[in-house]
Amino acid sequence: MNARLPSSLPPLDASALAAHVNTRWQDSILPELVRYIEVPAKSPAFDADWASHGLLDRVLHSAADWVQAQQVPGLTLEILRLSDASGKPRTPVLFFELPASEGRDGAPAPASGQTVLMYGHLDKQPEFTGWRSDLGPWTPKMEDGKLYGRGGADDGYAVYASIAAIQALKAQGAAHPRIVGLIETCEESGSGDLLPYVDALRAPGHNRLGDVGLVICLDSGAGNYDQLWLTTSLRGMASGVLKVEVLTEGIHSGDASGVVPSSFRIMRQVLDRLEDSATGRLLPASFHCEVPAERIAQAQATAAILGNEITRRFPWAHYDCGGSTAFALPTTTDPVEALLNRTWRPTLSVTGADGFPELRNAGNVLRPYTAFKLSLRLPPLVDAAGAVQELKALLEDNAPYQAKVTFESEGSASGWNAPTTAPWFEQALQSASQAHFGAGCGTIGQGGTIPLMNLLSKGFPDAQMMVCGVLGPKSNAHGPNEFLHLDYAQRLTASVAEVIARMP
Repeated sequence: MNARLPSSLPPLDASALAAHVNTRWQDSILPELVRYIEVPAKSPAFDADWASHGLLDRVLHSAADWVQAQQVPGLTLEILRLSDASGKPRTPVLFFELPASEGRDGAPAPASGQTVLMYGHLDKQPEFTGWRSDLGPWTPKMEDGKLYGRGGADDGYAVYASIAAIQALKAQGAAHPRIVGLIETCEESGSGDLLPYVDALRAPGHNRLGDVGLVICLDSGAGNYDQLWLTTSLRGMASGVLKVEVLTEGIHSGDASGVVPSSFRIMRQVLDRLEDSATGRLLPASFHCEVPAERIAQAQATAAILGNEITRRFPWAHYDCGGSTAFALPTTTDPVEALLNRTWRPTLSVTGADGFPELRNAGNVLRPYTAFKLSLRLPPLVDAAGAVQELKALLEDNAPYQAKVTFESEGSASGWNAPTTAPWFEQALQSASQAHFGAGCGTIGQGGTIPLMNLLSKGFPDAQMMVCGVLGPKSNAHGPNEFLHLDYAQRLTASVAEVIARMP
Protein backbone atom coordinates (compact mmCIF):
# COMPACT_ATOMS: atom_id res chain seq x y z
CA MET A 1 0.00 0.00 0.00
CA ASN A 2 2.96 2.31 0.48
CA ALA A 3 4.03 1.86 -3.15
CA ARG A 4 2.99 4.50 -5.63
CA LEU A 5 0.45 3.69 -8.28
CA PRO A 6 0.45 5.11 -11.82
CA SER A 7 -0.95 8.62 -11.64
CA SER A 8 -4.09 9.72 -13.43
CA LEU A 9 -5.80 13.06 -13.79
CA PRO A 10 -7.84 13.76 -10.65
CA PRO A 11 -11.55 14.47 -11.08
CA LEU A 12 -11.12 17.72 -9.14
CA ASP A 13 -8.90 20.78 -9.48
CA ALA A 14 -6.54 19.92 -6.61
CA SER A 15 -5.14 23.44 -6.30
CA ALA A 16 -8.58 25.07 -6.13
CA LEU A 17 -9.76 22.36 -3.77
CA ALA A 18 -6.86 22.94 -1.38
CA ALA A 19 -7.38 26.72 -1.50
CA HIS A 20 -11.08 26.34 -0.69
CA VAL A 21 -10.39 23.95 2.21
CA ASN A 22 -7.64 26.14 3.65
CA THR A 23 -9.89 29.19 3.58
CA ARG A 24 -12.68 27.33 5.38
CA TRP A 25 -10.24 26.17 8.04
CA GLN A 26 -8.70 29.56 8.63
CA ASP A 27 -11.86 31.67 8.51
CA SER A 28 -14.44 29.38 10.09
CA ILE A 29 -13.20 26.09 11.53
CA LEU A 30 -10.33 27.35 13.69
CA PRO A 31 -12.50 29.84 15.63
CA GLU A 32 -15.02 27.05 16.26
CA LEU A 33 -12.33 24.68 17.53
CA VAL A 34 -11.00 27.38 19.85
CA ARG A 35 -14.46 27.66 21.41
CA TYR A 36 -14.79 23.87 21.49
CA ILE A 37 -11.51 23.37 23.36
CA GLU A 38 -12.62 25.84 26.05
CA VAL A 39 -15.49 23.52 27.07
CA PRO A 40 -14.55 20.62 29.43
CA ALA A 41 -17.01 18.28 27.72
CA LYS A 42 -15.64 15.12 29.29
CA SER A 43 -16.92 11.70 28.26
CA PRO A 44 -19.46 10.04 30.60
CA ALA A 45 -16.80 7.69 32.01
CA PHE A 46 -15.13 10.78 33.47
CA ASP A 47 -18.25 12.83 34.24
CA ALA A 48 -21.04 10.75 35.73
CA ASP A 49 -23.29 13.82 35.87
CA TRP A 50 -22.78 14.75 32.23
CA ALA A 51 -26.52 15.11 31.61
CA SER A 52 -27.05 17.72 34.32
CA HIS A 53 -23.78 19.51 33.58
CA GLY A 54 -24.87 19.96 29.97
CA LEU A 55 -21.38 20.27 28.50
CA LEU A 56 -21.76 17.47 25.96
CA ASP A 57 -25.01 19.04 24.83
CA ARG A 58 -23.26 22.39 24.58
CA VAL A 59 -20.53 21.25 22.20
CA LEU A 60 -23.00 19.17 20.18
CA HIS A 61 -25.37 22.12 19.73
CA SER A 62 -22.45 24.38 18.82
CA ALA A 63 -21.38 21.95 16.12
CA ALA A 64 -24.94 21.57 14.85
CA ASP A 65 -25.41 25.35 14.70
CA TRP A 66 -22.18 25.70 12.73
CA VAL A 67 -23.16 22.97 10.27
CA GLN A 68 -26.56 24.54 9.66
CA ALA A 69 -24.95 27.96 9.19
CA GLN A 70 -22.91 26.56 6.29
CA GLN A 71 -26.14 26.17 4.30
CA VAL A 72 -24.86 23.21 2.30
CA PRO A 73 -27.48 22.69 -0.44
CA GLY A 74 -29.61 19.61 0.29
CA LEU A 75 -28.03 18.84 3.69
CA THR A 76 -30.34 18.15 6.61
CA LEU A 77 -29.31 17.73 10.22
CA GLU A 78 -30.81 16.67 13.53
CA ILE A 79 -29.73 15.83 17.06
CA LEU A 80 -30.92 12.37 18.06
CA ARG A 81 -31.78 11.43 21.63
CA LEU A 82 -32.58 8.00 23.03
CA SER A 83 -32.99 6.56 26.52
CA ASP A 84 -32.09 3.14 27.85
CA ALA A 85 -34.59 0.57 29.15
CA SER A 86 -34.71 2.30 32.55
CA GLY A 87 -35.42 5.70 31.03
CA LYS A 88 -31.91 7.05 31.62
CA PRO A 89 -30.85 9.34 28.78
CA ARG A 90 -28.16 8.15 26.44
CA THR A 91 -25.52 10.56 25.21
CA PRO A 92 -26.86 12.44 22.16
CA VAL A 93 -25.77 12.00 18.55
CA LEU A 94 -25.61 14.45 15.65
CA PHE A 95 -26.82 12.98 12.35
CA PHE A 96 -26.76 14.64 8.95
CA GLU A 97 -27.81 13.53 5.47
CA LEU A 98 -26.95 14.77 1.99
CA PRO A 99 -28.51 13.17 -1.11
CA ALA A 100 -26.35 12.09 -4.04
CA SER A 101 -25.89 14.74 -6.70
CA GLU A 102 -24.84 14.90 -10.32
CA GLY A 103 -22.07 17.29 -11.29
CA ARG A 104 -22.49 20.83 -12.52
CA ASP A 105 -21.28 19.60 -15.91
CA GLY A 106 -23.97 16.92 -15.99
CA ALA A 107 -21.72 14.12 -14.78
CA PRO A 108 -23.93 11.51 -13.10
CA ALA A 109 -23.81 10.62 -9.43
CA PRO A 110 -21.97 7.34 -8.69
CA ALA A 111 -23.73 4.44 -10.37
CA SER A 112 -23.55 2.14 -7.34
CA GLY A 113 -26.04 4.25 -5.40
CA GLN A 114 -24.08 3.54 -2.24
CA THR A 115 -23.67 5.84 0.75
CA VAL A 116 -20.60 7.40 2.37
CA LEU A 117 -20.75 7.35 6.18
CA MET A 118 -18.63 10.02 7.91
CA TYR A 119 -17.85 9.51 11.61
CA GLY A 120 -16.41 11.54 14.47
CA HIS A 121 -16.97 12.31 18.15
CA LEU A 122 -17.13 15.37 20.40
CA ASP A 123 -16.62 13.96 23.91
CA LYS A 124 -13.21 14.38 25.49
CA GLN A 125 -10.68 12.71 27.71
CA PRO A 126 -10.07 14.29 31.16
CA GLU A 127 -7.43 16.94 31.83
CA PHE A 128 -4.42 14.81 32.81
CA THR A 129 -1.32 16.39 34.35
CA GLY A 130 1.98 17.65 32.95
CA TRP A 131 0.80 20.43 30.66
CA ARG A 132 3.34 23.10 29.84
CA SER A 133 3.07 26.10 32.16
CA ASP A 134 1.74 28.27 29.32
CA LEU A 135 -0.76 25.65 28.12
CA GLY A 136 -3.78 23.89 29.57
CA PRO A 137 -6.48 21.45 28.53
CA TRP A 138 -9.21 24.10 28.33
CA THR A 139 -7.07 27.09 27.26
CA PRO A 140 -6.60 26.87 23.48
CA LYS A 141 -3.40 28.30 22.05
CA MET A 142 -2.12 28.54 18.49
CA GLU A 143 1.65 28.13 18.21
CA ASP A 144 3.89 27.17 15.28
CA GLY A 145 0.97 25.94 13.21
CA LYS A 146 -0.43 23.79 16.03
CA LEU A 147 -3.64 24.32 17.99
CA TYR A 148 -3.08 23.14 21.57
CA GLY A 149 -5.86 22.02 23.90
CA ARG A 150 -7.90 18.99 24.86
CA GLY A 151 -10.04 17.43 22.15
CA GLY A 152 -9.16 19.56 19.14
CA ALA A 153 -7.36 16.66 17.48
CA ASP A 154 -9.25 13.89 19.29
CA ASP A 155 -11.81 14.36 17.84
CA GLY A 156 -13.45 17.76 17.77
CA TYR A 157 -12.20 18.67 14.31
CA ALA A 158 -13.91 15.72 12.59
CA VAL A 159 -17.39 17.15 12.09
CA TYR A 160 -15.97 20.45 10.81
CA ALA A 161 -13.51 18.75 8.45
CA SER A 162 -16.29 16.49 7.13
CA ILE A 163 -18.49 19.43 6.22
CA ALA A 164 -15.54 21.34 4.76
CA ALA A 165 -14.78 18.39 2.47
CA ILE A 166 -18.40 18.36 1.31
CA GLN A 167 -18.32 22.12 0.74
CA ALA A 168 -15.19 21.72 -1.39
CA LEU A 169 -17.01 19.19 -3.58
CA LYS A 170 -19.98 21.52 -3.93
CA ALA A 171 -17.74 24.48 -4.74
CA GLN A 172 -16.33 22.62 -7.74
CA GLY A 173 -19.70 21.34 -8.84
CA ALA A 174 -18.48 17.76 -8.57
CA ALA A 175 -20.79 14.76 -8.69
CA HIS A 176 -20.86 12.91 -5.37
CA PRO A 177 -22.57 9.95 -3.70
CA ARG A 178 -25.11 10.13 -0.90
CA ILE A 179 -23.39 11.14 2.33
CA VAL A 180 -24.46 10.71 5.95
CA GLY A 181 -22.68 11.80 9.11
CA LEU A 182 -22.69 10.27 12.58
CA ILE A 183 -21.07 12.34 15.35
CA GLU A 184 -21.32 10.76 18.81
CA THR A 185 -20.53 11.93 22.35
CA CYS A 186 -19.54 8.68 24.04
CA GLU A 187 -16.49 7.41 22.13
CA GLU A 188 -13.97 8.01 24.91
CA SER A 189 -16.18 5.84 27.14
CA GLY A 190 -16.22 2.95 24.66
CA SER A 191 -19.13 4.08 22.45
CA GLY A 192 -21.55 2.24 24.73
CA ASP A 193 -24.48 4.41 23.66
CA LEU A 194 -23.82 4.29 19.93
CA LEU A 195 -25.21 0.88 18.94
CA PRO A 196 -28.82 1.75 19.89
CA TYR A 197 -28.61 4.79 17.60
CA VAL A 198 -27.17 2.71 14.76
CA ASP A 199 -29.95 0.16 15.26
CA ALA A 200 -32.57 2.92 15.22
CA LEU A 201 -31.10 4.43 12.05
CA ARG A 202 -31.12 1.00 10.38
CA ALA A 203 -34.65 0.05 11.44
CA PRO A 204 -36.34 -2.28 8.91
CA GLY A 205 -38.29 -0.30 6.38
CA HIS A 206 -36.68 2.95 7.49
CA ASN A 207 -32.95 2.50 6.94
CA ARG A 208 -31.52 6.02 7.05
CA LEU A 209 -27.91 4.87 6.82
CA GLY A 210 -28.50 3.19 3.47
CA ASP A 211 -26.17 0.83 1.65
CA VAL A 212 -22.84 2.04 3.03
CA GLY A 213 -20.00 1.54 0.57
CA LEU A 214 -17.39 3.78 2.20
CA VAL A 215 -16.82 4.66 5.85
CA ILE A 216 -14.67 7.71 6.61
CA CYS A 217 -13.56 7.72 10.24
CA LEU A 218 -11.53 10.81 11.16
CA ASP A 219 -10.45 9.58 14.60
CA SER A 220 -7.13 7.88 13.99
CA GLY A 221 -3.45 8.69 13.58
CA ALA A 222 -0.64 9.37 11.15
CA GLY A 223 2.91 8.07 10.97
CA ASN A 224 4.21 11.51 10.00
CA TYR A 225 2.86 14.79 8.66
CA ASP A 226 4.27 14.30 5.17
CA GLN A 227 1.64 12.08 3.53
CA LEU A 228 -1.83 10.63 3.87
CA TRP A 229 -2.00 7.65 6.23
CA LEU A 230 -4.58 4.85 6.16
CA THR A 231 -5.16 2.90 9.36
CA THR A 232 -5.26 -0.83 8.62
CA SER A 233 -5.90 -2.21 12.10
CA LEU A 234 -6.85 -1.20 15.63
CA ARG A 235 -6.13 -3.04 18.84
CA GLY A 236 -8.89 -4.07 21.20
CA MET A 237 -9.08 -3.07 24.83
CA ALA A 238 -10.07 -4.45 28.22
CA SER A 239 -9.94 -2.29 31.31
CA GLY A 240 -10.80 -2.68 34.95
CA VAL A 241 -9.71 -2.25 38.55
CA LEU A 242 -7.60 -4.88 40.28
CA LYS A 243 -7.76 -4.56 44.07
CA VAL A 244 -5.80 -6.42 46.75
CA GLU A 245 -7.02 -6.14 50.35
CA VAL A 246 -5.21 -7.51 53.42
CA LEU A 247 -6.47 -5.34 56.30
CA THR A 248 -9.54 -3.35 57.27
CA GLU A 249 -7.43 -0.36 58.27
CA GLY A 250 -3.84 0.83 58.13
CA ILE A 251 -1.37 -0.41 60.77
CA HIS A 252 1.97 0.97 61.98
CA SER A 253 4.54 -0.62 59.66
CA GLY A 254 6.95 -1.26 62.53
CA ASP A 255 4.30 -3.30 64.29
CA ALA A 256 2.80 -5.20 61.34
CA SER A 257 5.44 -5.58 58.60
CA GLY A 258 6.93 -9.04 58.46
CA VAL A 259 3.69 -10.51 59.77
CA VAL A 260 1.07 -8.86 57.58
CA PRO A 261 1.94 -9.33 53.91
CA SER A 262 2.16 -6.14 51.89
CA SER A 263 -0.79 -5.64 49.58
CA PHE A 264 1.65 -4.16 47.06
CA ARG A 265 3.82 -7.30 47.09
CA ILE A 266 0.74 -9.45 46.56
CA MET A 267 -0.26 -7.15 43.70
CA ARG A 268 3.15 -7.77 42.11
CA GLN A 269 2.70 -11.52 42.45
CA VAL A 270 -0.76 -11.43 40.91
CA LEU A 271 0.39 -9.30 37.98
CA ASP A 272 3.27 -11.72 37.40
CA ARG A 273 0.62 -14.23 36.33
CA LEU A 274 -0.34 -11.89 33.51
CA GLU A 275 2.90 -10.23 32.42
CA ASP A 276 6.57 -11.07 32.24
CA SER A 277 7.89 -7.98 34.02
CA ALA A 278 11.34 -8.38 32.47
CA THR A 279 10.09 -8.17 28.87
CA GLY A 280 6.51 -6.87 29.05
CA ARG A 281 5.21 -9.91 27.17
CA LEU A 282 1.75 -11.04 28.23
CA LEU A 283 1.81 -14.68 29.26
CA PRO A 284 -1.65 -16.12 28.35
CA ALA A 285 -1.40 -17.57 24.85
CA SER A 286 -5.05 -16.73 24.16
CA PHE A 287 -4.25 -13.02 24.39
CA HIS A 288 -2.06 -13.34 21.29
CA CYS A 289 -2.95 -13.98 17.65
CA GLU A 290 -1.08 -14.71 14.44
CA VAL A 291 -0.20 -11.55 12.56
CA PRO A 292 -1.50 -11.69 8.95
CA ALA A 293 1.25 -11.78 6.33
CA GLU A 294 -0.17 -8.65 4.65
CA ARG A 295 0.16 -6.67 7.87
CA ILE A 296 3.75 -7.79 8.36
CA ALA A 297 4.58 -6.68 4.81
CA GLN A 298 2.90 -3.32 5.44
CA ALA A 299 4.82 -2.90 8.69
CA GLN A 300 8.06 -3.50 6.82
CA ALA A 301 7.14 -0.90 4.21
CA THR A 302 6.11 1.62 6.86
CA ALA A 303 9.30 1.00 8.85
CA ALA A 304 11.27 1.86 5.71
CA ILE A 305 9.45 5.24 5.61
CA LEU A 306 9.58 6.14 9.29
CA GLY A 307 12.78 4.44 10.50
CA ASN A 308 13.77 5.32 14.05
CA GLU A 309 11.12 8.04 14.22
CA ILE A 310 8.79 5.23 15.28
CA THR A 311 10.48 5.21 18.69
CA ARG A 312 11.94 8.73 18.79
CA ARG A 313 8.51 10.36 18.57
CA PHE A 314 7.82 9.84 22.28
CA PRO A 315 8.86 12.26 25.09
CA TRP A 316 11.50 10.02 26.69
CA ALA A 317 12.77 10.88 30.17
CA HIS A 318 16.44 11.85 30.27
CA TYR A 319 19.15 12.75 32.75
CA ASP A 320 22.73 13.94 32.88
CA CYS A 321 25.18 11.05 32.99
CA GLY A 322 28.80 12.12 33.40
CA GLY A 323 28.41 15.11 31.14
CA SER A 324 26.34 13.36 28.47
CA THR A 325 22.59 12.97 28.23
CA ALA A 326 21.11 9.52 28.73
CA PHE A 327 17.56 8.68 27.62
CA ALA A 328 15.15 5.96 28.68
CA LEU A 329 15.21 3.13 26.13
CA PRO A 330 12.36 1.59 24.11
CA THR A 331 11.49 -2.10 24.35
CA THR A 332 13.05 -2.58 20.90
CA THR A 333 15.04 -0.48 18.45
CA ASP A 334 13.92 -2.58 15.46
CA PRO A 335 11.35 -0.41 13.62
CA VAL A 336 9.36 -3.39 12.33
CA GLU A 337 9.15 -4.98 15.76
CA ALA A 338 8.20 -1.64 17.29
CA LEU A 339 5.31 -1.29 14.83
CA LEU A 340 4.10 -4.82 15.47
CA ASN A 341 4.43 -4.40 19.25
CA ARG A 342 2.13 -1.36 19.26
CA THR A 343 -0.43 -2.77 16.84
CA TRP A 344 -0.56 -6.58 16.89
CA ARG A 345 0.73 -7.66 20.30
CA PRO A 346 -1.03 -7.43 23.66
CA THR A 347 0.33 -5.07 26.29
CA LEU A 348 -0.53 -4.07 29.84
CA SER A 349 -0.54 -0.53 31.23
CA VAL A 350 -1.34 0.59 34.78
CA THR A 351 -3.16 3.87 34.26
CA GLY A 352 -4.23 4.68 37.81
CA ALA A 353 -3.76 3.69 41.43
CA ASP A 354 -5.64 3.95 44.72
CA GLY A 355 -4.80 3.12 48.30
CA PHE A 356 -1.70 5.32 48.31
CA PRO A 357 -1.43 8.59 50.24
CA GLU A 358 0.35 11.53 48.66
CA LEU A 359 4.09 11.43 49.31
CA ARG A 360 3.92 14.38 51.67
CA ASN A 361 1.33 12.55 53.78
CA ALA A 362 2.89 9.08 53.62
CA GLY A 363 3.69 7.98 57.17
CA ASN A 364 5.15 4.66 58.30
CA VAL A 365 1.91 2.78 57.79
CA LEU A 366 1.25 -0.61 56.23
CA ARG A 367 -1.60 0.22 53.88
CA PRO A 368 -4.76 -1.92 54.02
CA TYR A 369 -5.12 -2.26 50.25
CA THR A 370 -3.62 -1.53 46.84
CA ALA A 371 -5.75 -0.93 43.75
CA PHE A 372 -4.57 -0.50 40.17
CA LYS A 373 -6.54 0.48 37.11
CA LEU A 374 -5.45 -1.83 34.31
CA SER A 375 -5.60 -1.09 30.61
CA LEU A 376 -5.01 -4.19 28.51
CA ARG A 377 -4.51 -3.66 24.77
CA LEU A 378 -5.44 -6.71 22.71
CA PRO A 379 -4.50 -7.74 19.15
CA PRO A 380 -7.12 -6.94 16.49
CA LEU A 381 -8.28 -10.55 16.12
CA VAL A 382 -8.67 -11.40 19.84
CA ASP A 383 -12.19 -11.40 21.30
CA ALA A 384 -12.25 -8.82 24.08
CA ALA A 385 -15.22 -10.24 26.00
CA GLY A 386 -13.54 -13.63 26.27
CA ALA A 387 -10.29 -11.99 27.32
CA VAL A 388 -12.03 -10.18 30.18
CA GLN A 389 -13.44 -13.42 31.57
CA GLU A 390 -10.06 -15.13 31.37
CA LEU A 391 -8.37 -12.11 32.91
CA LYS A 392 -10.72 -12.09 35.89
CA ALA A 393 -10.17 -15.79 36.62
CA LEU A 394 -6.42 -15.49 36.18
CA LEU A 395 -6.10 -12.59 38.63
CA GLU A 396 -8.61 -13.66 41.29
CA ASP A 397 -8.11 -17.39 41.69
CA ASN A 398 -5.84 -18.80 44.43
CA ALA A 399 -4.81 -15.45 45.86
CA PRO A 400 -1.51 -15.39 47.77
CA TYR A 401 -2.07 -15.47 51.57
CA GLN A 402 -5.80 -15.82 50.88
CA ALA A 403 -5.92 -12.05 50.42
CA LYS A 404 -9.09 -10.55 49.00
CA VAL A 405 -8.28 -10.04 45.31
CA THR A 406 -10.96 -8.70 43.00
CA PHE A 407 -10.99 -7.58 39.40
CA GLU A 408 -13.93 -5.44 38.32
CA SER A 409 -14.22 -4.91 34.58
CA GLU A 410 -14.84 -1.36 33.40
CA GLY A 411 -15.45 -2.22 29.79
CA SER A 412 -13.97 -3.89 26.76
CA ALA A 413 -13.98 -3.63 22.98
CA SER A 414 -12.61 -5.97 20.34
CA GLY A 415 -10.10 -4.66 17.84
CA TRP A 416 -10.46 -4.33 14.09
CA ASN A 417 -8.64 -5.50 10.98
CA ALA A 418 -9.37 -3.64 7.74
CA PRO A 419 -11.01 -5.46 4.83
CA THR A 420 -9.19 -6.09 1.57
CA THR A 421 -8.64 -2.80 -0.25
CA ALA A 422 -10.65 -2.43 -3.47
CA PRO A 423 -8.69 -1.24 -6.53
CA TRP A 424 -10.71 2.00 -6.86
CA PHE A 425 -10.11 2.82 -3.19
CA GLU A 426 -6.38 2.22 -3.36
CA GLN A 427 -6.10 4.37 -6.47
CA ALA A 428 -8.17 7.10 -4.84
CA LEU A 429 -5.99 7.11 -1.71
CA GLN A 430 -2.76 7.25 -3.69
CA SER A 431 -4.04 9.97 -6.00
CA ALA A 432 -5.32 12.07 -3.09
CA SER A 433 -2.05 11.75 -1.21
CA GLN A 434 0.00 12.66 -4.27
CA ALA A 435 -2.26 15.62 -5.05
CA HIS A 436 -2.21 17.15 -1.57
CA PHE A 437 1.04 15.90 0.00
CA GLY A 438 3.25 15.13 -2.96
CA ALA A 439 3.88 11.62 -1.62
CA GLY A 440 2.15 8.25 -1.72
CA CYS A 441 -0.33 7.07 0.89
CA GLY A 442 1.17 5.11 3.79
CA THR A 443 -0.45 2.38 5.85
CA ILE A 444 -0.14 1.91 9.57
CA GLY A 445 -1.82 -0.03 12.35
CA GLN A 446 -2.87 1.87 15.45
CA GLY A 447 -2.51 0.76 19.03
CA GLY A 448 -5.70 2.47 20.16
CA THR A 449 -9.31 1.33 19.95
CA ILE A 450 -12.31 2.67 18.04
CA PRO A 451 -15.19 0.34 19.03
CA LEU A 452 -17.38 1.62 16.20
CA MET A 453 -15.13 0.15 13.51
CA ASN A 454 -15.89 -3.45 14.41
CA LEU A 455 -19.57 -2.63 14.52
CA LEU A 456 -19.47 -0.99 11.09
CA SER A 457 -17.38 -3.77 9.56
CA LYS A 458 -19.94 -6.32 10.71
CA GLY A 459 -22.87 -4.17 9.64
CA PHE A 460 -21.34 -3.24 6.27
CA PRO A 461 -18.97 -6.10 5.38
CA ASP A 462 -18.46 -4.90 1.80
CA ALA A 463 -17.68 -1.26 2.69
CA GLN A 464 -14.24 0.25 2.26
CA MET A 465 -12.87 1.83 5.42
CA MET A 466 -11.00 5.14 5.25
CA VAL A 467 -9.80 5.29 8.84
CA CYS A 468 -7.41 8.20 9.23
CA GLY A 469 -6.77 11.23 11.39
CA VAL A 470 -4.47 13.99 12.59
CA LEU A 471 -2.91 12.22 15.57
CA GLY A 472 0.65 12.23 14.31
CA PRO A 473 3.98 12.41 16.16
CA LYS A 474 3.82 14.15 19.56
CA SER A 475 0.17 15.19 19.12
CA ASN A 476 -0.38 13.36 22.43
CA ALA A 477 -4.11 12.72 22.57
CA HIS A 478 -5.24 11.77 26.12
CA GLY A 479 -2.01 13.20 27.56
CA PRO A 480 -0.67 16.70 28.21
CA ASN A 481 -0.02 19.25 25.46
CA GLU A 482 -2.40 17.67 22.94
CA PHE A 483 -2.33 19.52 19.65
CA LEU A 484 -3.87 19.57 16.20
CA HIS A 485 -1.39 20.03 13.32
CA LEU A 486 -3.21 22.61 11.20
CA ASP A 487 -1.45 22.06 7.88
CA TYR A 488 -1.96 18.31 8.11
CA ALA A 489 -5.63 18.73 9.03
CA GLN A 490 -6.17 20.93 5.99
CA ARG A 491 -4.44 18.49 3.63
CA LEU A 492 -6.35 15.57 5.14
CA THR A 493 -9.66 17.41 4.61
CA ALA A 494 -8.82 17.97 0.94
CA SER A 495 -7.78 14.33 0.58
CA VAL A 496 -11.12 13.18 1.99
CA ALA A 497 -12.94 15.24 -0.64
CA GLU A 498 -10.78 13.65 -3.38
CA VAL A 499 -11.59 10.13 -2.21
CA ILE A 500 -15.33 10.81 -2.00
CA ALA A 501 -15.30 12.18 -5.55
CA ARG A 502 -13.68 8.97 -6.82
CA MET A 503 -16.23 6.59 -5.28
CA PRO A 504 -17.76 4.52 -8.11
